[in-house]
Amino acid sequence: MTLRSLSLNCGLRPQRMVKPARETDLRWMELALNLGRRGQGNCWPNPAVGCVIVKEGAVVGRGWTQAGGRPHAEPMALAHAGDAARGATAYVTLEPCAHHGQTPPCADALVEAGVARVVTALEDPDPRVNGGGHAVLRAAGIPVDTGVARKEAVRDHQGFLSRIRQGRPMVTLKLATSLDGKIATASGESQWITGPAARRVGHALRARHDAVLIGAGTARADDPTLTVRDMGVRTQPVRVVVSRALDLPCPSNLTRSISEAQLWLLHGADADTPQLNAFAQAGARLFEVNGANGSLDPRAVLSALGDAGLTRIYCEGGGALAASLMEADLVDELAVFTAGMAIGAEGRPGIAALNVSELQEAKRFHLHAHREVGPDVYTHWIRQL
Repeated sequence: MTLRSLSLNCGLRPQRMVKPARETDLRWMELALNLGRRGQGNCWPNPAVGCVIVKEGAVVGRGWTQAGGRPHAEPMALAHAGDAARGATAYVTLEPCAHHGQTPPCADALVEAGVARVVTALEDPDPRVNGGGHAVLRAAGIPVDTGVARKEAVRDHQGFLSRIRQGRPMVTLKLATSLDGKIATASGESQWITGPAARRVGHALRARHDAVLIGAGTARADDPTLTVRDMGVRTQPVRVVVSRALDLPCPSNLTRSISEAQLWLLHGADADTPQLNAFAQAGARLFEVNGANGSLDPRAVLSALGDAGLTRIYCEGGGALAASLMEADLVDELAVFTAGMAIGAEGRPGIAALNVSELQEAKRFHLHAHREVGPDVYTHWIRQL
C-alpha cells in the first residue's frame, strides 16, 4: 500500500514532502556567503559579510559589506527588504555587531526591523562583539540559530579571524612556475612563464585580497605596478614591498602609480635616510619593523600589516620572501599556476632554501581545487593544520 492510498483510506490528506529546516537554512546561507565574497579585498579592516532576508520562501532583501567597510551587510539587506523584513528570517555569515562605531549596531537594526528569526554561520570573536550580537537578538525575543555552513564561513572570514585571533592577516602565496618549480631562468627572465589566461586569474585573485606583497628583489628586477587590470575594480589592493635597506628604485612604476593604489614600504632601522625621504615625498607609507640575520622578521612584517588593518595578503614573491614566510609557518593558502615547460636546475626556484632535512619537517597543504587555465594548470592548496 502506498503512502497516498494509506492516507486516503485513513481519511487524511497526503502531506507534501518538505526539506528539513537545516537543509533550507544551508541553501540560504550559501547564498549569503556568495554575496559576502563580493566584499573581499575592499572592506578591510571589516569582515566581508553577506546577508539574505527570506520571507515565505523568497528573498526579499540582500546585501554585503560595502567598500571601506560601511555600510555593513545587514543594513544593506534591510534597506533592500523594506517593510517585508518584518516577520522574515535573516541569514548572516557572521554574528551581527553589537557595538557603536561609525554606524549603529547591526543587531539593533535587525530588532528594529522586526525580523522573526536570525541564522548565522559563526560568532564574531572581536572582543567588542563576541556573542553580544546574538545576546541582543535573544533578549528581544528573536530566535537565533548559529553554526550553519560554519566551515565555509571560517574559510571566507579567515583573514578577519586571523587578524583578531593572531594579530596578523592571512597569507595566500601565489606561484607561477615551470613544471620543475622555477619562476625564472638563471638570467632572471620570467615574463611570461604562464599564459594570458593564468595571468587573468591571477589578477582576479589580487582583487579578492586587501594587499599584494612582494620582496625587494622582485621590485628591483621586474619594476612592477601590481595593480589589478582589466577587471573593472573600483578599489585597488594596497601594494606592499618588504625591503630591509629600502634599496629600491625611486621613481619607479610603483611610485608613479600611487594615485591609483596605495604603496606601503616595510623597512629596517638601518634604511637609508635619503631613500626614506624620497619615498615619503612620493606618497608612500613607511613602516619600520624589526629585523634579524640581515632580513626583516616575517612575523613582525605581518603584525605591522595587521595593526594597519589588513586582513588578506596576496604574496607574489620572490623566492626569498616566499621561503621566509613558509619557514615561519605563515602561509595559509597556495595559489599555484604551473606551465608545461622545464627550465632546469640552473633556474630560480619559486621558493628559496627551507633547510628541510626530513620529509616530516616539510609544510603540507590540502588540495582544495584544481583546473586547467588555458595551457596551464591552476591548483589551490590550503594549510594542513
